Amino acid sequence: MRKQGILNPELTWAISRLGHTDTFAIGDCGLPLPDGVKVIDLSLVFGVPSFADVARAILNEVVVEAVAIADSTPREIRELLPNVPVRETTHETLKNRLAECRFIVRTGETTPFANAIFRSGVAF
Repeated sequence: MRKQGILNPELTWAISRLGHTDTFAIGDCGLPLPDGVKVIDLSLVFGVPSFADVARAILNEVVVEAVAIADSTPREIRELLPNVPVRETTHETLKNRLAECRFIVRTGETTPFANAIFRSGVAF
């Protein structure tokens, strides 16, 4: 058993396979999921787990060089990304870009537009 960090084996495996410039998304429970992209569904009930909890856990384990969010993304979500360049786009464009992601993590978040696409960086 792991001592710390993410315990979900599917999520740990997906994170371990990320390379430089690969993208992944974290989304609310209403985000439309494109066919053909691996979905790691962590949702349990409305609000659990939250976008913030999932993002914090993943950001503790992944080097992120950029994030894309919708221009309508709430301030609370933006504040989770203080040291990462953030690119704003429309919600429609963000949804269309999901098809390019290596995986999508579905949370139980119910805040509208609580979605982001992260671009993996390098640790050296």
